[in-house]
Amino acid sequence: MTDSNKPTTLFWIIGIAALVWNGLGVMSYIGQAYMTDEVRAALPEAERALYENVPTWVTAAFAIAVFGGLLGSAFLLMRKKLARPMFLLSLIAIVVQMSYNLFMSRAAEVYGPGSIIMPIMVIVIGVFLLMYTKKTIAKGWLS
Repeated sequence: MTDSNKPTTLFWIIGIAALVWNGLGVMSYIGQAYMTDEVRAALPEAERALYENVPTWVTAAFAIAVFGGLLGSAFLLMRKKLARPMFLLSLIAIVVQMSYNLFMSRAAEVYGPGSIIMPIMVIVIGVFLLMYTKKTIAKGWLS
C-alpha cells in the first residue's frame, strides 16, 4: 500500500524552485532598497530618476511580496498550510507593486517594451504558486 499523502518529486522540484525564485526576489529587493548613492549615481539619468521616484508604498509592497513569497516557499517545503496565506499575501503585494511598475512609472519609456515581460512573469508565477498550494492542500500534502 502506498502513502497517498506523500508528495511527488515534482512537488519538491516546484518547492525548491519557488524558494530559489523568491530568494532571488529578496536579493533584488535588498539591492534596490539599500542602493548606495555611488551606485545610483553610476546609473544612466533616466534609470536613476526611476529609482529615485519610487514611492514608499511600492517599496513596501516589494518587500511584502518577496518576503511573503520566501516564507510561503519555506512553508510549502515544510508541508505546512501556512504556505497558502503567505502566497496570497505575496500575490496581493505583487499586484500592487506591478500595477505601479506597469501603469504608473516610466519603466516602459526607460527600458522599452521588454520591461513589461518581467512584471507579467512575476504575476503569473505568483498566481501559479497560490493555485499550486491550494492543489497540494486538497491532496492532503500539507498539514
